[in-house]
Amino acid sequence: MSKKDFTWKDAVPSVFAFFLFIMQIIYGIFFSKNPTITIISYIGIGIFILSGIFGMTPVIVFPKKGGAGKGKNFVYTKKIVTTGIYSIVRHPQYSSFILWAFGSIFLFQNLVIIILGIPIILLTYYDMTREDKRNIKKFGKSYEEYMKKVPRANFLLGIILVINRKYSKENKT
Repeated sequence: MSKKDFTWKDAVPSVFAFFLFIMQIIYGIFFSKNPTITIISYIGIGIFILSGIFGMTPVIVFPKKGGAGKGKNFVYTKKIVTTGIYSIVRHPQYSSFILWAFGSIFLFQNLVIIILGIPIILLTYYDMTREDKRNIKKFGKSYEEYMKKVPRANFLLGIILVINRKYSKENKT
């Protein structure tokens, strides 16, 4: 996307969601009173770890497979990456934000954290839909085909679809 296609209004949802993330972290660490570690807390920690994997993968994969060019930021990819984590979800970084919000909710188990998490999830999902529209504009029909094969953020469905595709290929040969 060129600079003329991107305005400050495009950044508002992401900036607001990021602000809410910071609030969630600060409130969770300093003000949330959760003295007992429960199985739900451990699930939250697991979700945080998964969030980290989803969040860091594009930083590693795009420079190698996205054709952004040497020295270019990974967001300047020139081709659709459909392998690895991108065969499971179309937007792993956005998915990581949603996972982070859920991880905070599970870990801290606090009403304020839930209230902060809901708009994070909604704003991030909204950003994903806008990113799909930008990618259709940038990549055209090939991105639309990719959208039919890979879920936007539902990584559980994505894993099932990858297994089904692999199983289907093995049965055809």
